[in-house]
Amino acid sequence: MNIIEITDLHKVYDQEAVPVWAVNGITLSFEVGEFAAIVGPSGSGKTTLLNIIGGLDDPTKGNVVIDGVTINKLGGRQRTDFRMKNIGFVFQAYNLIPVFTARENVEFIMHLQGKNKNERDKRTKELLEAVGLADRIDSRPNKLSGGQQQRVAVARALASKPKFILADEPTANLDSKSTENLLDIMEKLNRNENITFIFSTHDQRVVNKARRVITIEDGAVVSDIRK
Repeated sequence: MNIIEITDLHKVYDQEAVPVWAVNGITLSFEVGEFAAIVGPSGSGKTTLLNIIGGLDDPTKGNVVIDGVTINKLGGRQRTDFRMKNIGFVFQAYNLIPVFTARENVEFIMHLQGKNKNERDKRTKELLEAVGLADRIDSRPNKLSGGQQQRVAVARALASKPKFILADEPTANLDSKSTENLLDIMEKLNRNENITFIFSTHDQRVVNKARRVITIEDGAVVSDIRK
């Protein structure tokens, strides 16, 4: 069953009146439970593609349909609500709120969703335990290592019970051990809970773990390999 359908997707930027095709005619679909990596050189369109899938950017042409909803046709408020309920994001820079503890960072999206305190507390503890940070629940980001911060970001991404996770270069700032731990956690969540993960990455360690590798060059798909 496909959770994402991408059809004839284009994204064009004008640079000094010269069109630059960041995404150029991509058609792809992703099934529930995939663990997929989108790879390619810098400037190939990986992050732009992820941003369009996640509704953070609009295509110049084409559509992204998520679970039957064309996300690029939604208005601003509708799109924000749809993202909050359906999509989890993990970014290279972690993007944690620095004055919040790990608990508060994970709880935040559930607070926006209107979840009651008992439900927020229960799910937050479960998620931070799942990513190996039960003992750091009240630590702020500046008291956590890069790997620990990224694990909090994964827990936060899962808090809303999204249909899938978009992870843009999630291991770029991590050392080898932290990367291995993070990928093991993500792979376990993928296999045990059937959570779909789509990565944009340069990291061969991520590619090695992925069960599908999509290569993009100049905004177009040049290979799509399932392992």
